[in-house]
Amino acid sequence: MRASPWRSAGLSLAALAALAALPVFASRFYLYIAGIVLVAGLLATSLNLVLGYGGMYQFHHAVFYGVGAYAFALTLTKAEAPFWVAILAAPLTAAAFGLVMGLVCVRLNKLYFGMLQISLGSLVWAIVYRWYTFTGGDDGIHGIAMPDLLGSYSGAYYFTLIITAASMLVMYLMVKSPFGSVLQGIRDNDVRSQAIGVNVRLHQLIALVIAGFFAGVAGVLFVVVDNSIFPDMMFWTLSMEIVIMALLGGWFTFLGPMLGAAVLVGLRTFVSTYTEYWALILGIILMLVIVFLPDGILGYLIRRFKKSYQRPTISE
Repeated sequence: MRASPWRSAGLSLAALAALAALPVFASRFYLYIAGIVLVAGLLATSLNLVLGYGGMYQFHHAVFYGVGAYAFALTLTKAEAPFWVAILAAPLTAAAFGLVMGLVCVRLNKLYFGMLQISLGSLVWAIVYRWYTFTGGDDGIHGIAMPDLLGSYSGAYYFTLIITAASMLVMYLMVKSPFGSVLQGIRDNDVRSQAIGVNVRLHQLIALVIAGFFAGVAGVLFVVVDNSIFPDMMFWTLSMEIVIMALLGGWFTFLGPMLGAAVLVGLRTFVSTYTEYWALILGIILMLVIVFLPDGILGYLIRRFKKSYQRPTISE
């Protein structure tokens, strides 16, 4: 039985209301963690546009996140531009970087597409890591001043919540649009899609640019929440963590990556207070997901309670 759109909308509004009420009873620490969850969830969802819906092996998505964050911070600190100019320039810069990377990568098959992305992303990380006079090098940039409205924890949280909710809505409408349907058709069988006249490479390029844009938005929101940036934001290990978020929550579902981000950030926060071996635990989580939850948490629940559900496949 299909869920009513009104029921889904009601559940979404209830979730937003609960998140909006969080500053009333949560401490600053948990408010900060909630902001990081929203940022990570938006980032993982933007990845899922090309991974889960587009079937593209996006192995270095963190580079868009880092480019957006650095573009925002440097526009504020170096160019001394107004806040709203910086907040618009950052995701557009990340989208432009996605366009450049896409023009190079989309002509390759899926595996080489992912490997070349890792190479290009690592090159950008190395430049940021060593360019002390402009990016701050491995120290990053700290104490980035925000407008008075965002100076408090609750102000930064509400801003992050509003922008995340708006971005999620736009991405949801996108995957439910004809463009989203074509993108999923390319994921299932790109050869057949091309045979019926679909411009496969163009659709993949557009998806990559859109994903880069929203990853850039997530980068901006991280700076708003944390008031700092650092090169590890675009290191390849973070990209793998974003992939795990999507896999853990359910990479063939829209809200799965947000759920996976909440679970993973919560686990990292809890585990890091007891041990420094988070990377080892993350690897164990990845193995368990692949073996026992290949559809992710949300995908498993959908498959269990919706008998007609069939897991999509990615063509080779």
